[in-house]
Amino acid sequence: VQLQASGGGLVQAGGSLRLSCASSERIFGRYTVGWFRQAPGKERELVVGIRWSGSTYYADSVKGRFTISKDNAKNTVHLQMNSLKPEDTAVYYCAVDIQRSVAISTATSYHFWGQGTEVTVSS
Repeated sequence: VQLQASGGGLVQAGGSLRLSCASSERIFGRYTVGWFRQAPGKERELVVGIRWSGSTYYADSVKGRFTISKDNAKNTVHLQMNSLKPEDTAVYYCAVDIQRSVAISTATSYHFWGQGTEVTVSS
């Protein structure tokens, strides 16, 4: 499985970006998909995860601002990011867990990773 993340860029605080994660295979409807981010000097953290059932988990820091959605027909997952803050600056990664782990927020639960797309939010 190959994942391709895109959509990052430079945006001012309060702005919006839409990230996309495209898969080489039809897997998003069967497994858990997560968007993680890693800022310089910090650990990789889950931003949002969506299970095969459609249930979602959002980090507290992004609740109400970020929204994940899936387009199974196009093998794509999107992350709509609104009201961006400088602290959202990071490299964002999409990932897939093919074992449907309970630990949705744990990076080691995921088996396939995209290459990352950089998001920079200026103040």
